[in-house]
Amino acid sequence: MSTQVLILGAGGQIARWAISELANDAAIRQTLFLRHPRKLHGKASSNARVVEGDVLDNAVLADAMAGQDLVYANLTGDDIDEQAKAVIAAMQAARVKRLVFVTSLGIYDELPGKFQKWNKVMIGAALKPFRRAADAIESSGLDYTILRPAWLTDEDEVDYETTTKGETFKGTEVSRRSVADLIAKIVATPSLHSKANLGVDKPGTDGDKPSFY
Repeated sequence: MSTQVLILGAGGQIARWAISELANDAAIRQTLFLRHPRKLHGKASSNARVVEGDVLDNAVLADAMAGQDLVYANLTGDDIDEQAKAVIAAMQAARVKRLVFVTSLGIYDELPGKFQKWNKVMIGAALKPFRRAADAIESSGLDYTILRPAWLTDEDEVDYETTTKGETFKGTEVSRRSVADLIAKIVATPSLHSKANLGVDKPGTDGDKPSFY
């Protein structure tokens, strides 16, 4: 019996890596949910179907949610907290329990020293809705994994470490492919990192800011 996975924001750059990694797994069936299907850059894999829609469209999201085993949300925007609430409500209504949700580093002021100050200058104003999204997920009763990636790179590599909520964040950057690898592992083994809130970074990239700044 295959695992049904709903990928929200399937056109995102991390999601594309995850979709590719899951494409050849005969035990996985992917539902790729996104507003603009052209962002998939080509034909969907044989284990995937495409649904055009917005997570704030309750009827479309509810239809896509039916029969799913796991939801991976790769969403962004100033209304990420409202999107998170919509996803939670749809999952609860459909009795889908397992959620992987990507947020942002820095939502708990968990970065070390000068990197914390730099990050606040760069994206501090945008972090509040991501924090509200994470809070809503943690209080939802769902079986969640929240991921807080470091500053993202396009390096074609898998090299990462994690920290838990309450720990000081490590590193300043990580590849999108690395984050996707972690997500794909959770999809394959849903008990992995259950009820966890993880920072994700590339080892050895500690510093005051990412190397590309």
